[in-house]
Amino acid sequence: MSHREPGGAHSSAHAHRSAAPRELAAVVITVSDTRTHETDTGGALLVELLEGAGHRVVERVIVRDEVAAIRRAVETALARDGVHAVLLTGGTGIAARDVTPEAIDPLLDRRIPGFGELFRVLSYQEIGAAALLSRACAGTARGRVVAALPGSRAAIRLALEKLLLPELPHLAAEAAKRG
Repeated sequence: MSHREPGGAHSSAHAHRSAAPRELAAVVITVSDTRTHETDTGGALLVELLEGAGHRVVERVIVRDEVAAIRRAVETALARDGVHAVLLTGGTGIAARDVTPEAIDPLLDRRIPGFGELFRVLSYQEIGAAALLSRACAGTARGRVVAALPGSRAAIRLALEKLLLPELPHLAAEAAKRG
């Protein structure tokens, strides 16, 4: 079946998107051993892009590059009433201190492999083979969307503008059905 046929997959996806909530509540978590709220330009950009798209950021925190600290922050965010998405920035590379994927993986009910795959393809188009160093990932946990993004502002902008913002309401609606 063609994706353009009436009643096909394209129509179904469009119907799901149109039924999804328009304004979401998000928690932004920056993973860094060195950033403060004053120097956290990546977290600030995440907030700016989310709010610019009509979403609310209900909390913004900075945690150390430590599995337990990251996991605690995500669990706290997931326990908040009304939160639709938890977006992390930082700790997704291959350095020894980059442990964000390991921290969130046990919390995920479902992984969304397409997010990381597409992010790396788009990133490759911008920065070349260095894109393979990214371990950006996403999934759902307790009926919420969880996404781990690199710490660079260019990567955050790419992930939000090309992938997350266009699909976040749809993702959140689908995640809530499973929560």
